[in-house]
Amino acid sequence: MGPVRAAMDTVDLSEEQRLVRRSIREICEAYGDDYWRECDREERYPDAFVDTLAGDGWLGALVPEAYGGPGMGTPEVVVMMEEIAASGGGFAATQAVHGGIYNVPPIVEYASESLKEELLPKLARGEAAVQSLGLTEPNAGSDSTALETVAVPATDDGDPEEYVVDGQKLWISRVDRTDYIVLMARTTPRDAVEKRTRGISMFLADVDALREQGALETRRIPKTAASAVHSYELWFEGARVPADRLIGEEGRGFYQLLDGLNEERLVIAAECIGLGEAALDAGAEYAAEREVFDRPIGKNQAIQHPLAEAFADLVAAKHVVYNAADRIHDVEREQAGVLANTAKYLAAEAAFEAADAAVQAHGGFGVAREYDVERYFREARLCRLVPIAQELALNYIGTTALGLPKSY
Repeated sequence: MGPVRAAMDTVDLSEEQRLVRRSIREICEAYGDDYWRECDREERYPDAFVDTLAGDGWLGALVPEAYGGPGMGTPEVVVMMEEIAASGGGFAATQAVHGGIYNVPPIVEYASESLKEELLPKLARGEAAVQSLGLTEPNAGSDSTALETVAVPATDDGDPEEYVVDGQKLWISRVDRTDYIVLMARTTPRDAVEKRTRGISMFLADVDALREQGALETRRIPKTAASAVHSYELWFEGARVPADRLIGEEGRGFYQLLDGLNEERLVIAAECIGLGEAALDAGAEYAAEREVFDRPIGKNQAIQHPLAEAFADLVAAKHVVYNAADRIHDVEREQAGVLANTAKYLAAEAAFEAADAAVQAHGGFGVAREYDVERYFREARLCRLVPIAQELALNYIGTTALGLPKSY
């Protein structure tokens, strides 16, 4: 552990959080910089790392104890994901497991008891994975209510036994490493509902079953950031999903999805903090060792101050993230949204500033793969776009916290 990570230890942790940090740190020590460098260069999914976490039950972190899981909460998962990113794995490492953790809450909260009893123990044991969320579409990016994928009951008389799904999804990650997709689709046309947020339903779709039907086509999207975690474009044509795989109430899927988004954004924010720590550690180490004109470049304020400023912003953002994680379930939904969006915004900006300072400190080697900071920079830039763009976070803060007119 480098000096930056030690200096970043400024937040009081519970005993449970300290236990999580120790356990995850021990796992991450087995996967060094070379491992993550190769995964990035070869665009290779980190199977060994993910299998280790899954085998130890970490992908089932949010599965309740009643179903065989540890029953953790947001404060514990925030520690987990910060530690993974800070270990050198960066945003790619956390994204390799993020979906498997945060696609679980809607199932826990809204799925039928029979579905929970069937699925959740397997998730807790690492025997199955729900790594993908089928939400984003070509014409429905940030505006999720504009999605055009439809799910139609297979019968018109009484309760359907199946829904037939047709549509297209975009930027769906980990489809090659998941057993199930949490799939969002319209069950009531947009022009037939009073509010555009209604009429959207949530399903649990079995990937192998859809492939056997010949109803799912996928295309991998080439990308440069977090390239070890593959993203796909999906086409559903006549895909049949059993009616008992409907999660929650038909037409209420958008609201069900929203319930977990604030917690997820806090965890993304923690991943940004960890990424920033990894970048600053690399930048500070290089600045201390690299000598030019018979002195370490870190002695020069032009190198030292940007790293120090990034550290200060990263510490401040970390305190906001951890404070929000502790309070998220004790405040009203709108206030929770303000906390989550503020944390995500600040953490993403701090991560980018840290990565940029680390690249600049490395000079020409800042773009050399062997020094890793160019990878951190690519991932930090991505953090300003996902899971929501910085502008949308500011929109929410401006409308909700400041009482300004809605801009969209």
